Amino acid sequence: MKKLIALGIFVAVALILAIIPRESLSAGAYGQVLCQQPGYTCFKVPQGETWNTLFPNDAQRDIVMRINRVNINLRPGSVIAIPDNLDNLNIMHHAPFEKQIGPLDKKTIIVDPTKLAWGAYDESGELVNWGPAALGKSWCPDIQSSCRTKVGEFSVYRKGGEGCVSSKFPIPDGGAPMPFCMFFHGGYALHASTDVPGQNASHGCVRMYYEDAKWLNSEFVEKGTRVIIKPYST
Repeated sequence: MKKLIALGIFVAVALILAIIPRESLSAGAYGQVLCQQPGYTCFKVPQGETWNTLFPNDAQRDIVMRINRVNINLRPGSVIAIPDNLDNLNIMHHAPFEKQIGPLDKKTIIVDPTKLAWGAYDESGELVNWGPAALGKSWCPDIQSSCRTKVGEFSVYRKGGEGCVSSKFPIPDGGAPMPFCMFFHGGYALHASTDVPGQNASHGCVRMYYEDAKWLNSEFVEKGTRVIIKPYST
């Protein structure tokens, strides 16, 4: 009987591990995987270094941060990806989306939780801009459930300005900043954040760089703009 019980526990644990997405089992950042690809170098951050000290050139620093999908402070010992030909690049060279998919019937924003990125396409189907993103994570302890971003095709139905805040988080009273929010499905929104950490980390909204969300909100998104949330990897 004890052997049967032990076997049952083993099988149950194995099944649980099999269905838990990899993102919830690993704290690895996007750059740690990317830097193992051709054209990149893996760099382990020494104690005391910052984005500014490592990359004093503003344009180069912006490219490296976007490639690694982060806008948070560097931690000693963390690994980032540095492109081999950094001196001759602009950020569009590293767009993780097709440059042309059109023509389209309306402006479209594609958000991919596996690429940790968003891409904006005009009506001709041309990629006009892209940036890092952090979508909903697999498990949120405060609500004891998955909080992945809703997958599918939606439309922006409401925008807010710099003072936009969450009506739900943090529980129970809300108030979390959501600058330049662009709601596309219920409480799900694209919005600016100072916490884009190189992995999916939100309660379901799509976090973006501050300047990216501001640009989308003021210069690209209008009521009815299509938002496509791609599937999570398994």
